Amino acid sequence: MTLYSIFERPDELAPAVVPERFSWFAALLPPVYGLAHGLWLGLVLYVAALLALVMASQWIGEDAGFWLYVLLAVLVGFEAPAFRRRALKARGWSYRADLVAAAPDLAQRDWLSRRSHV
Repeated sequence: MTLYSIFERPDELAPAVVPERFSWFAALLPPVYGLAHGLWLGLVLYVAALLALVMASQWIGEDAGFWLYVLLAVLVGFEAPAFRRRALKARGWSYRADLVAAAPDLAQRDWLSRRSHV
């Protein structure tokens, strides 16, 4: 079971659902994750951090540069839900609730059924 944040926008039929858990997709492929979710600023910051890490690895050593990259990837994986929440809020989505569900589609279904009863 996972905790999901529910976001709604008046012109959208289905709510956006953001899982509150570590994202392997974001940790292993940060640029693809950023493009898939429209996180342009995050993508630019990731590329800048990666370039800085490559430049710094000349002085700190390749092994240290590799482990710092691993730490950067883990950080992106843990912060991926926060990045998506901020991007949704910036695009006009409103936070509505947190739900516990087994899958994102079940969280959407539960939210829509709860909303229709209110």
